[in-house]
Amino acid sequence: MGRGKFKGKPTGRRNFSTPEEMVAGTSARPRTFKKEVEADDEEREELEEESENDSEEDNEKKKGTQGIIEIENPNLAKPKTLKAREADLNKTAELSRREREEIEKQKAHERYMRLQEQGKTEQAKKDLERLALIRQQRAEAAKKREEEKAAKEQKKTEARK
Repeated sequence: MGRGKFKGKPTGRRNFSTPEEMVAGTSARPRTFKKEVEADDEEREELEEESENDSEEDNEKKKGTQGIIEIENPNLAKPKTLKAREADLNKTAELSRREREEIEKQKAHERYMRLQEQGKTEQAKKDLERLALIRQQRAEAAKKREEEKAAKEQKKTEARK
């Protein structure tokens, strides 16, 4: 009988307890899980209490020689924290070359599109000429159709007489 691609190892088989075993209380699973959870909770509480005591002591202790000698180190880089009200709003950040080029590209495109809408670019002029030519052709075709329709009507009326 084929098992597929992988063969199960005899140590990897699971033994599930049946409902009868569970009711009878003879299942293979140990019933000490609740005890273990309670023990873990107690250990966590103890660790939290110890960490609270340690954090109070850590505030007093300093690393290395800092607790022994207190010297102002001029080379020590102190982190500068800016508050929102102290931030200079007028100061502009320097942009990188790529960012500047991207902004210039966007502005040039917007400027070109504005001129395009106004019909001042060469492409817009060509488009407008093409549109005028198409409109003229359509108007001529409409006139021709009207004339043909009128001629047809006239022939019908003459044929009836």
